[in-house]
Amino acid sequence: MHLQELIITFATPVFFALIGVEWLVARWRGRVAYRANDAVSSIGLGVISQIVGVFAKLLSIGVYAWVAAHLALLALPADSILVWAFALLAYDFLYYWLHRAGHEVNILWAAHVVHHQSEHYNLSTALRQTGSGVLLGWLFYLPMALAGIPVEVFVVVALIDLLYQFWVHTEQIGRLGWFDRVFCSPSNHRAHHAVNKRYLDRNYGGILIVWDRLFGTFVEEDDADPPVYGTRAPLRSWNPLWANAEVYWAAAKDTWRTRRWSDKVAVWLKPPGWRPADVAARYPRTAFDIRRERFDPPMPRALTLYCLLQFALLLGMATQFLDLSARASLPTLLAYAVYLIGSLTVLGALMEGRAGARSIEAARVLATAWLPWATGRWFGVAHLDPGLALALLLVFGLAPLALPRLANPSPRTTQTATPGSHSL
Repeated sequence: MHLQELIITFATPVFFALIGVEWLVARWRGRVAYRANDAVSSIGLGVISQIVGVFAKLLSIGVYAWVAAHLALLALPADSILVWAFALLAYDFLYYWLHRAGHEVNILWAAHVVHHQSEHYNLSTALRQTGSGVLLGWLFYLPMALAGIPVEVFVVVALIDLLYQFWVHTEQIGRLGWFDRVFCSPSNHRAHHAVNKRYLDRNYGGILIVWDRLFGTFVEEDDADPPVYGTRAPLRSWNPLWANAEVYWAAAKDTWRTRRWSDKVAVWLKPPGWRPADVAARYPRTAFDIRRERFDPPMPRALTLYCLLQFALLLGMATQFLDLSARASLPTLLAYAVYLIGSLTVLGALMEGRAGARSIEAARVLATAWLPWATGRWFGVAHLDPGLALALLLVFGLAPLALPRLANPSPRTTQTATPGSHSL
């Protein structure tokens, strides 16, 4: 297992333990911090991000390594504490500009939007990551390679910056005094995730919030204007594929529809929400309403428990996938990735109450039960232990029996996301 996957694998139990603590604290305070459908969607998108990352190392790390080896102006030592401190500071500075560009350039927002789609704000939101950010994000960190920061140092400081940001995604921690003035904190990051006019496109810092103070993008959370979360063009879906594709698709349609070639380019380079005048006139969009309804299709308790059980099993498989990534063949990894992403997509359809979702889910779990038992193989495992094959047969083979017993959801309902209603 590569270093990144190894650290993420060991960090994952800590993440879930802290999610449990946050849930308990919220209940103790009489609040509802989590909804199962939203949490499954957010964590599932994080899983997909990790899966994509396995195949994207040529861009995320490979290009950096080549530039550091062939074009670096210096050769900085990996055993110097000063190099590590400089690297972490440099990474956080460049992250600020990547993050800011992700809110100011539509093609970059198309990737980053995934992290902002949740209309709740809790630790599971931190795990909600893009699957397409690797396409262009690596460009912003090439100055570190040119400066001669070794690859192993870059990888670790990138993980430090990412892992730090986990804890700031919570409503259960209030203001922290002087800390809020220097570092990215829960209060500062709540403002970043809000769609209120006063908070929009602010507080981009990863570890340090001083970048925002220096470059004029800082805003303080105001109790008189509680943050309302999500995006100004709500996703309204638990489909992880659509979550990653929605802005790309909208931009592609506007590109096709506009008549001017300059506008076809501008669609991708202008800020999110910009549209060519001719397209906006012919295909108007609904105006943003901060009191919009929150997407929350009803889920009977039995369906909730079923989805949580299947999701837990998929999380275990995703951990095995990361473990296999260093030694399994590319076709095996691709097949496993398709299975995992497809399974998460089916769960999303189940949580939405989509027509046909139960039939597809029945086919998925039956195939998962029968194929390992019949072939004695599993992804990356040539000789599956008979006991494990039997366990898969029983767990997944019995699942279709539960599907007809799950009450059909009533017509979709939502919750109104009035200011402050996110703190339940």
